[in-house]
Amino acid sequence: MPIKPSMFLTNHALVLIQIWREPDLTVRAIAESVGITERATFRILKDLLARGCVTRRREGRRNHYVVQESVRLRHPLVAEYEISELLKALGGAQGHS
Repeated sequence: MPIKPSMFLTNHALVLIQIWREPDLTVRAIAESVGITERATFRILKDLLARGCVTRRREGRRNHYVVQESVRLRHPLVAEYEISELLKALGGAQGHS
């Protein structure tokens, strides 16, 4: 039986990967692609923004998210690595920024 990504990666990681791939997605679209609720997606975005992993800017009526790739991972086992290394290893192709 294949392992589902959500069984291996946290929802925070999946939201981060989705933002990196498609920075102009709505919260609803992010939630649908990750398979979580919009409320959970808002909470995760708030966490990522507070930690400095993601920045947000308004473009008209929409938000544009930018992953701050030079931020280091938080857990001591992987603190030597930057977010960019995780994204490049697991995230596939990066979207436009």
